[in-house]
Amino acid sequence: MSSLIKSEEYKNFIKNIKNKIYSSQIKAGISVNKEMLMLYWNIAEMIVEKQEKSSWGSGFINEISKDLKKEFPEMKGFSKRNLLYMKRWFLYWNEIVQQAVAQLENIIPWGHNIVIIEKIKDIETAIFYINKTIENNWSRAVLVHQIESGLYNRHGKAINNFKENLPAIQSDLAKQVLKDPYCFDFLTLTEDYNERELENALVDNITQFLLELGAGFSYLGRQYKLNVGGDDFYIDLLFYHVKLHSYVVVELKTVKFIPEFAGKLNFYISAVDGILATETDNPTIGICKSKNDTVVEYSLKDVNKAIGVSEYQLTNFFLMSLNHHYQV
Repeated sequence: MSSLIKSEEYKNFIKNIKNKIYSSQIKAGISVNKEMLMLYWNIAEMIVEKQEKSSWGSGFINEISKDLKKEFPEMKGFSKRNLLYMKRWFLYWNEIVQQAVAQLENIIPWGHNIVIIEKIKDIETAIFYINKTIENNWSRAVLVHQIESGLYNRHGKAINNFKENLPAIQSDLAKQVLKDPYCFDFLTLTEDYNERELENALVDNITQFLLELGAGFSYLGRQYKLNVGGDDFYIDLLFYHVKLHSYVVVELKTVKFIPEFAGKLNFYISAVDGILATETDNPTIGICKSKNDTVVEYSLKDVNKAIGVSEYQLTNFFLMSLNHHYQV
């Protein structure tokens, strides 16, 4: 590579990259994420174009790294490894998105971008996780967890009767709030656990539980008491969803779904609407799932309250799945 380093072509090329960096520092400061991503995009684009138009091999990236680190010793991000990530990131988006630079308007941190290009092959799926990261302000660790738990394939999949019982806007949003199945792999339960043990475990791990439920859920309490006509009834778990502006009733079950569950949940939803909800709240929602989708669909057909049905999944230490059903 010595002849390359001494060539005027290379000197002009590295000079152009350095000018990009200086310009970036002057404009907004390299610590600003959007400016940094734009800089990384430009550097990667220059590298790709140069490799396509010249006989330079991949080895010259190591020389670029050395020169940039020497010129900008106070800055991080110019290692050979990171330059290769820049190139990979550029190619990941540029081959599919016509105006890829415009995507930088919806930015996520560089470390998150590396996670995306390493773990996601499909662009539609990648955009989903980028939007969710922005919407929920996920850390990199949370993004990794959501990808590895298959959120994209579980998102908005629950059977429901929302369209029949909710206004169109709320129906669409409520559908997107639900997952199927839910992943409770943070729990450590024996195979013969009962409903109370499941409830205790979820409450003891309320932070992870809320993370799995998704953004917008506020926990209001367990065994939440409602007095209806002088009789006391207890809801297993009660939440309020700040985006839906509605209460969410969670009635836990560890047995197969039966039609009676829909009737009981319908009663609880009506009670919450009548006792807790105000004029500013949207209709209360409940959630449930069976392996037999036909049973669920018939059970919800004539129910006049909004109910969705989902499975939950527990994964033990040996990565063996235990599938059960629960009502929300």
